[in-house]
Amino acid sequence: MTPAQTVQPPSGAPRLLLVDDDATFGAVMARVLARRGFEVNHASDLAAARAALSAAVPDYALVDLRLAGDESGLTLIPTLRAASAAMRIVVLTGYASIATAVDAIKLGADQYLAKPVEADDVLRAFEHDPDPARPIAAEPMSVRRLEWEHIHRVLAEHGGNISAAARALNMHRRTLQRKLAKHAVRR
Repeated sequence: MTPAQTVQPPSGAPRLLLVDDDATFGAVMARVLARRGFEVNHASDLAAARAALSAAVPDYALVDLRLAGDESGLTLIPTLRAASAAMRIVVLTGYASIATAVDAIKLGADQYLAKPVEADDVLRAFEHDPDPARPIAAEPMSVRRLEWEHIHRVLAEHGGNISAAARALNMHRRTLQRKLAKHAVRR
């Protein structure tokens, strides 16, 4: 368990709990959101998130779907919702699917965003939207982006083993290596 780290702007700022096991992403997002006026408490696992929640109930929560050690951010949503019915909860994931989006909303999340994500996307998701018909994303992910996400999900499921992932994807190992050498597709 790693303790939560707090990034504070001036006093009286709305509190935000950021739960993400990616230290780099978490630190960058915490700094950006602190500059935007939030008091950010960054937790890298569920235990640290629960400890931070018991210390102070946040106004907002940004929770990664998949955390290290096969933890799921979805298990934290009912605890967050029980702590505050008014809290705005956004689930963030690099492994977006309709099934997990439905699960997140059923458990009490307000929004569901797919990585990569900008701070402005997060802030828009936190806004109380009077028009529920407005789509979350202006455009769906491209086929290339979906392929990139799927390849990385399968690779993670096989512990980074390229040969095992290539067999699971039914492609040649060298083809997979070429696809992995390319940078992430943004949209």
